[in-house]
Amino acid sequence: MKLTKHAHACVTLEKDGTRLVIDPGTFTPDAAEAVSRAHAVLITHEHFDHFDEKLVAAALEDRPDLHVYGTAAVAAALGGQSSRVHTVIAGDTFTAGSIAVSVHGHRHAPIHADIPCPDNVGYLLDGGVLYHPGDAYFAPEAPVRTLLLPTSGPWTKLGEAADYVRAVKPERVIQIHELMLSELGRQSTANLLGEKGLTGTPIDLLEPGTTVQL
Repeated sequence: MKLTKHAHACVTLEKDGTRLVIDPGTFTPDAAEAVSRAHAVLITHEHFDHFDEKLVAAALEDRPDLHVYGTAAVAAALGGQSSRVHTVIAGDTFTAGSIAVSVHGHRHAPIHADIPCPDNVGYLLDGGVLYHPGDAYFAPEAPVRTLLLPTSGPWTKLGEAADYVRAVKPERVIQIHELMLSELGRQSTANLLGEKGLTGTPIDLLEPGTTVQL
């Protein structure tokens, strides 16, 4: 499986001719291009930086073969195309082309008592090749080879991120959701959380557009 990193929380996965896009939000400048080539789009939750509602709705209108998977709130926002919009919850499994997907987690990480926590799901691909947690530090009860780790945003805390990596025990970590960090902040975060830091696990900093083999 190949992973292409896009800005913020969006990634593209490719395997045996199947292309999935996870979390094409409004902070991702090339989200429309990524979605235009995808067989399926997976959305972790409805926040705009993960889910560009207008973009995904337009893609569904233009492409009768496109399928979208997401929480109930995501499905409701795309209700006009419900036959190809699939509501998923923790415990669900499905196959998108050649890629097997299982769904984990329930809620967005808390930001503040005054701000509601929406539903949030994570996606585990091909039995543990990759896990995208959305906006939560939920550890799936399954081995994870590559963990996509959110490192910036109003809900994140580096101490909790370190404990999360320790709980998941991945072979590799790729930093995502890092757009609110400066270059110095990204490097400092990688040093604190990485192989010589609190977790002992290699952490990759990928520039948007970079493709790696998983």
